[in-house]
Amino acid sequence: MTVQWSLTLSQGLGQQSDSALVARCQKADIAAFNEIVSRYKGKIYNYLYRMTSNAEDAEDLTQEVFVRMYTNIGSFRAEASLSTWLFRIAGNLSVDAFRRGKKERGVVHSLDAPMAGGGDADEGPSATRDIADWSQAPESVLGRKELGAHIQAALQRLPPKLRSAVILHDVEGMAYEEIAQTERVPLGTVKSRIYNARVALREQLRPYLEA
Repeated sequence: MTVQWSLTLSQGLGQQSDSALVARCQKADIAAFNEIVSRYKGKIYNYLYRMTSNAEDAEDLTQEVFVRMYTNIGSFRAEASLSTWLFRIAGNLSVDAFRRGKKERGVVHSLDAPMAGGGDADEGPSATRDIADWSQAPESVLGRKELGAHIQAALQRLPPKLRSAVILHDVEGMAYEEIAQTERVPLGTVKSRIYNARVALREQLRPYLEA
């Protein structure tokens, strides 16, 4: 079935819960599907743009997220929220795209490779370390337009798993527990990834943060 991207909504759909929309979508209600797209397309696109740093790739992957959602909606059992499920699909697609790009360029890069000064393992000293409360931390300046290009470039230098965790928390505002559910990793791993991502970002952005 061809997915319709029209955002024309039936009266009252905008006030329905995600779970109600999913139930309707499982009954082939295209209006409910379009409302889900309307509700989440912007957030998914922004996440994928941060992950890929390419507007065309982010748009293509965003459409693929909702195609996959539509084709697999019958198996969705609400064990996680709709938002968590969509970001999980988006994350998997972005990692797949990263791997394809590296393979095409003949570059081998481990998605679990630790950052300098910290690891990305499920255990170890950094896994239980609290996230530092920095002044002028990277997450506090993500919205500064003049830093946008520098921040995006710095994000692209992070391994995808660290990049995803810090984007989900510091840009999308997800709690650690929700990120753990989205990425299907222990809570300590999420904290470790965010900590290591912030350390790396702060080092890269130091000249702009201290200007």
